[in-house]
Order: sequence, then structure tokens, then C-alpha cells
Amino acid sequence: MSFVAFGLALTGCASLPWDLGYYWQSVRGHWSVIHAAQPVERLLDDPALDPTLRERLELARRIRRFASEALGLPDNGSFTRYADLARPFVVWNVVAAPRYSLELQRWCFPVAGCITYRGYYDKAEAEAFARTLEAQGLDVLVAGVPAYSTLGWFDDPLLNTFIGYSEPELARLVFHELAHQVVYVSGDSMFNESFATAVEQIGVSRWLASRGDPSLVDAYRQFEQRRQAFVALLAQARDRLMHGYTSAGDDAQRQRIKDDVFAALQRDYQSLKATWGGWAGYDRWFGQKLGNAHLGSVATYTALVPGFLALAEREPDLPAFYEHVREIAKLDKVRRDQRLAP
Repeated sequence: MSFVAFGLALTGCASLPWDLGYYWQSVRGHWSVIHAAQPVERLLDDPALDPTLRERLELARRIRRFASEALGLPDNGSFTRYADLARPFVVWNVVAAPRYSLELQRWCFPVAGCITYRGYYDKAEAEAFARTLEAQGLDVLVAGVPAYSTLGWFDDPLLNTFIGYSEPELARLVFHELAHQVVYVSGDSMFNESFATAVEQIGVSRWLASRGDPSLVDAYRQFEQRRQAFVALLAQARDRLMHGYTSAGDDAQRQRIKDDVFAALQRDYQSLKATWGGWAGYDRWFGQKLGNAHLGSVATYTALVPGFLALAEREPDLPAFYEHVREIAKLDKVRRDQRLAP
């Protein structure tokens, strides 16, 4: 699964020629996705459809119906069409942070506001942009993204980049992206992603309960326990880095602290992995050259989730929960974060 931002690469700031190029690749890339999408119902009516794809589309159709009927998520054309993009990800997001800070670089766009990533439909273009940031001394992450939300401006399709996910993960992704259409605060990635993550967790739990299959529930519970352990491990490293960066006397000391923290993180992961019987679900993540951008991007998705879940526990009726969240979204950022604090 991916913990990096699901990119809204729909619009860009075109005040300069260089930005105009970014804007154009965003528009061109998005329209290519929309153009490739075909109605799921039409595909299912085709007797020549690949049986495996048929099974996945039928599952996705049931999940999509559940999202609106049981979770109160938007009932529209999103995830009712399917596109095979013939590539593993729909976009590649570039995330950056200063060498000795976990504060993510922000880019501002007319629709999405200021967000902590920049999305590219071509991996080579994302890597080229990442190199310009690295040349400025920033820690950089380039991450493939399986899906993104256009916040209801367009009908987001199902894609080959995630249609093969396990049942809980497919449901998780659909619920997450639809949640962005319910509440979105321009310029506050942490609020938006944490809210969508909370909705996906609630949604998957209810979806699996409706399925009546104990084996699915047990498998998901084990996966979720491992995911929470992974997130806790990163949070511990993030806290150590934040303290070290602010308390160190100079950059040389900050670098030593940084090296020590990331080395310890790798060792701690190996110890955690051993408790999982060698399950290697996060090996790919730990196989990267890790930096501040990696830890900062995970925080975007997780920092406010406990607050949202606590609010949902007090108000289990999801439409009412969404209305509470809309009210919080009207507050300024300081008060939003205070309302969602543990």
C-alpha cells in the first residue's frame, strides 16, 4: 500500500513558462486518463472480457454501491468507469523537505490550494524535477501513486493501477478517494488526507462486517496491526529527528543525529519484521534511500487520524459525522488541529 499523497495534479500555476509546461502535462495527462475510461457496465456486457478482470470489476461495482448506500459517500459517476493505462501508476508524486527539517515543501495551485507534493504523469519528468530539488540540497521522494481524486470535478475512474488489489485494499482506496469529495480544505494536506484515511478505515471495517467472511476479517485485522506498527515505528523516528534538529548546536551535529536515526530505523524495522515471521510487506519502502521527505509524507496521512476516529466514535452516523467535519473545516488551521488533538 502507499502512504504517499494521492496527487491532485489537475491544475497548476501558469505564471511562468516553466510552470505553463507543468500545467500542460497535468491537463494532458488527466484527459488521457479520462479518455481511456470505459463504462464498467459496458465492459461486463462483453462476453470476451478477461475473467479475472470481470471478477475484479464486479467486486469494485459492489464496493462502489456500498460506499454510497452504507457510508453516505457521494453517489455519482466516480469509479463507474475503467481504464487500463498500461503503466503501473497513474502519476508520480515528488515530495521534498529541507535537509534538517520535516516541514514539507509546498506548491500552490488554483484548485487544490497549497499542497505538499507535485504530481507528474511521466516518471522521467518527475525524476527530472526531483533532481532540481536535490541540487538545492533538499531531501526528495519520488513515489508512484495508484489513484487520485479530482474532488468531484470529474468522474474518477477505476484503473489497472489498483484494480488487482486485495479486496480490503481495493475498498480502502475507493472509500479514501470518495472521502475527498465530501470534505476538502484548500491548503491543508494533513487535514484532508487524515480525514480520508479515517473514512477508509471506518469504511473497510463496515464493508468486511457486511461480507460475513471471518477469514477476510482476520486477514485484514492482521494487516492493520502491522500497518499500525509500521506507522508507530516511523512516528518514533520522526519525533527523534524533530527533537534532534531543534536541539543540535550546528549542522554537523544535526547530520550525525540524522544518520543515527535512520540507521536505527532500519535496524528497528528488521526487529519488527522478525516478529511478523519475516513478512516483507514493507521491504520495498525500507529499500529506498530514506530521508525527511519520506517521514514527512507519512505524517500527512496519519497525524490527525486518531482525532477523526474519536469524533466518529462519538457520532457513528456517518452523514452526521461528515457534517461535524465540515464545521471543523471552516475553522482556521490552529483551531482545526486543536479540535482534532488527542
